[in-house]
Amino acid sequence: MAPKKSTIVLNVEQFIHDIEERPAIWNRNFHCNKAFLEQMWDELSGAHKLPSEVYVLDDGAEVDLDLGNYERFLDVTLHRDNNITTGKIYKLVIEKERTGEYLGKTVQVVPHITDAIQEWVERVAQTPVQGSSKPQVCIVELGGTIGDIEGMPFVEAFRQFQFRVKRENFCLAHVSLVPLPKATGEPKTKPTQSSVRELRGCGLSPDLIVCRSEKPIGLEVKEKISNFCHVGPDQVICIHDLNSIYHVPLLMEQNGVIEYLNERLQLNIDMSKRTKCLQQWRDLARRTETVRREVCIAVVGKYTKFTDSYASVVKALQHAALAVNRKLELVFIESCLLEEETLQSEPSKYHKEWQKLCESDGILVPGGFGSRGMEGKIRACQWARENRKPLLGICLGLQAAVIEFARSKLGLKDANTTEIDPNTANALVIDMPEHHTGQLGGTMRLGKRTTVFADGPSLIRQLYGNPKTVEERHRHRYEVNPKYVPRLEEQGMRFVGTDVDKTRMEIIELSGHPYFVATQYHPEYLSRPLKPSPPFLGLILASVDRLTQYIQRGCRLSPRQLSDASSDEEDNVVGLAGATKSLRSLKIVSTPTNGISNGCNGSTSTSDGEGACGGVDLTNGHN
Repeated sequence: MAPKKSTIVLNVEQFIHDIEERPAIWNRNFHCNKAFLEQMWDELSGAHKLPSEVYVLDDGAEVDLDLGNYERFLDVTLHRDNNITTGKIYKLVIEKERTGEYLGKTVQVVPHITDAIQEWVERVAQTPVQGSSKPQVCIVELGGTIGDIEGMPFVEAFRQFQFRVKRENFCLAHVSLVPLPKATGEPKTKPTQSSVRELRGCGLSPDLIVCRSEKPIGLEVKEKISNFCHVGPDQVICIHDLNSIYHVPLLMEQNGVIEYLNERLQLNIDMSKRTKCLQQWRDLARRTETVRREVCIAVVGKYTKFTDSYASVVKALQHAALAVNRKLELVFIESCLLEEETLQSEPSKYHKEWQKLCESDGILVPGGFGSRGMEGKIRACQWARENRKPLLGICLGLQAAVIEFARSKLGLKDANTTEIDPNTANALVIDMPEHHTGQLGGTMRLGKRTTVFADGPSLIRQLYGNPKTVEERHRHRYEVNPKYVPRLEEQGMRFVGTDVDKTRMEIIELSGHPYFVATQYHPEYLSRPLKPSPPFLGLILASVDRLTQYIQRGCRLSPRQLSDASSDEEDNVVGLAGATKSLRSLKIVSTPTNGISNGCNGSTSTSDGEGACGGVDLTNGHN
């Protein structure tokens, strides 16, 4: 029998210890070395620590990625009660038992746990998620695999629920995988047959069977599933792999899902308006197929080996890129590889990561916690500032930008955050007053909060439509130290957004920079496919050199920005009047004396000290 993974990890750790204590004996008896084992240790110990993104709702609830997908696709606002977990249900039942609501009866899974689940669903189904009107349909996702012991109370609850609300108010869609082995090339329906048999054995019979497959399945396969799973052939829906996820709703519409649900749930939907309602979505899906020109964005973070860590950030970048008709090319850069230590230990990796950063059109520094890779993020912010590269910092990205600016412009070489160095003499970033050190649970600033814009012109405020305030979602423990704000503003860093008390810094901009914006909040949580987040839209527009035109048009995309023409084609369509105006403008614009151009090609550093790349000019060689 194979040993457990935990045992393997402990053995590897012991091996490394033995190598350090007795290197001669170890190297003589085993064909192995310390570097190999350290790599093995990193892979094994990190296998169970892959960080997935934590999605934050308006009310501050921290949930998984599924609720984020529902919010983005349906454009609704969910709440903490929309996330039902076993722990929440058991806690609710235990509290009722402690207060005597069961009158001394023995508390059991059936009926107490199952009743609590049904009551929770009925209550949440009445909660508005868009405006103040009650929803017509409540979608409940029962996650996991049918037959899992932890999901059985929920399965039993919904078996009872179908009789509680009557057949016309209950529709069950079962999602199943139809594998396609490469050896035979024939779709296999046995997994679907087995899972449906298991489900029916629990008292639930599916109305729709949604088959996930690599390729479309034929009518013969659908009829086979229909015969063995007790559904009609038109109730077997195939969702095969597509080029874009935005094609999935259209594929479901083509398979008649709307008609079936309208009849099954007696929704009385006016089908004449369906085409008009889905037109914007069709345009979005078509754009994903026809867009040709690319925009390259470098994401500088510490969790780049697992892209789900930045799922909402990636989605927000995709929304913004599609809005301006650009295909997003993402480059993930591990921030610790940009640091000086990597230059000494692994110079090839160091130069490779810096080359990718320099060749990108824009830079995004996302949020995170911990000290690993922080210096790399700071150096990335420095390079973007010195070389006029469009940059968007989020949460920790804002803190990194502030620390870098203080080190370079204020001469505070020891500027740092108390998260990394609690004893730093210049704490540019401090923990919040309500944060209790050592107590992590529930001590962050979470949920939607109001940001007040400062008086005066602001690029990010124009992108939002010039409102006085904006509401965005937060998730952080540390913030900019307000006592350093006046000194930072004297050097050109503008704090254009604060909280309602004007004590917490929410948004920064850099004067004279094409786009150097950072936010303490997380704008990616409110980005939608048809309504991209303004900070992300600004980053994409600046990265393709279209931000100025967008602002001049009153924050509206021009036909040329919406088209997919190449730069040469765009120049050809400029009228004679526009060309004459451009020539007049060229006559009065002088070359900057500091040698900085509008792009980063051939630009020189504006810093008085060492550059972000360690004194090496990477711009000319990599752009």
